[in-house]
Amino acid sequence: MTPATQSHTLANGLRVTLVEDHTVPVVAVNLWYHVGSANEREGRTGFAHLFEHMLFQGSEHVAANEHFELVQRSGGTLNGSTWLERTNYYETVPSHQLALALWLEADRMGRLLPGLTQEKLDTQRDVVKNERRWSVDNQPYGTWWEKLPALAFPPEHPFHHSLIGSFEDLDAASLDDVREFFATWYTPDNAVLTIVGDLEPEATMAMVETYFGGIPRGGPRPAVGDLSVPARFGDWRRQVVPDEVMVPRLFLAFRSPPFGTTDAEVATIVAAVLGSGKGSRLQQQLVRGRQVATSAAAFTFDLSRGRDLLVLDVTARPEVSGEILEREVAAVVDGLRRDGATAAEVERAIALSTTELVTTLQSAQSRADRISQYLTYRGDANELARWPERLAAVTVEQVNAWAAAWLGEDNRASLLYVPKATSEVSA
Repeated sequence: MTPATQSHTLANGLRVTLVEDHTVPVVAVNLWYHVGSANEREGRTGFAHLFEHMLFQGSEHVAANEHFELVQRSGGTLNGSTWLERTNYYETVPSHQLALALWLEADRMGRLLPGLTQEKLDTQRDVVKNERRWSVDNQPYGTWWEKLPALAFPPEHPFHHSLIGSFEDLDAASLDDVREFFATWYTPDNAVLTIVGDLEPEATMAMVETYFGGIPRGGPRPAVGDLSVPARFGDWRRQVVPDEVMVPRLFLAFRSPPFGTTDAEVATIVAAVLGSGKGSRLQQQLVRGRQVATSAAAFTFDLSRGRDLLVLDVTARPEVSGEILEREVAAVVDGLRRDGATAAEVERAIALSTTELVTTLQSAQSRADRISQYLTYRGDANELARWPERLAAVTVEQVNAWAAAWLGEDNRASLLYVPKATSEVSA
């Protein structure tokens, strides 16, 4: 039986979706703010990610780190994440603790600023710097997720700059800067709230109204910078990164139609044909066949405006050079463009993509997160339910036409990591 879904919009603009599912006695609360690194201005990069940390540092009625303590003490889990176009916060709690999770989210949405201090800002600024050192600067291949967007989008584009921000911009952030960023973007009319699980809709909406209804709408928000780029790169872009790594690793990106469009559904199947599972072309030909790679995967960034990116991520065997790795990956792509996918490959890709989605949605929190994604990016929480049917409608002809149109040499960006000691260059 499909769980019942209800959608509501509060007077202050907060969009709310409830999914009633009494399978297990837990409830997932998922709050998306439509703000990410794309909304940052020059000289103040890293603010969206900084706020992922700041929002756990207390509000008017919640002490620093008490949000974590209260949820975990109640038997729940929680976290947050930041991306180019959104920031989200989420809790999964026993269903009788739903009011606690809603109150905590509402208190920091409506009353964060009274709890914001210079000491908290300084502390979290240092935490973010340490996170950058640990997960980016000193992690093998760790810079890929800022170097690849920088390669794929021009310097003036909102997706170009680093998600985590630079040390210089973080140091320059003042308390007034932080207050202004919060007041501009973290408002109910720029957010969606999804609640999934063991809930009673009428009682849940009453709680939502109680905790969130009195939070005022935000004021005018500045427009995001120009997100338009040509459909394709126009040439084959390459960047070679000598790094403290043992083996080469290639991230090969293609500009792709934005998330949620019909062409993006076809891109999902193309990605699965190339790099999802042991039956994919990269796995069959490079990992199991010619044995030039140890791993291969394909994914999309799920960007909803301008252009998305479809990315192939392939790691070489120790004896394989970066130049050979790039050539072998390109040969697989060229083979798909030249010969086309078979009906069996497309059928497998559709089945695998559908199974992955259905498996993901078994978790209440994952289901809530995907609903929030569709509501934020597409304005319709019900699009998620239609996704399997839309994937199933993708044809071999569509896949092959898409591959021919989007995977050519005029639409490739290679980010190639090579061991520093050998530092071979094929740019």
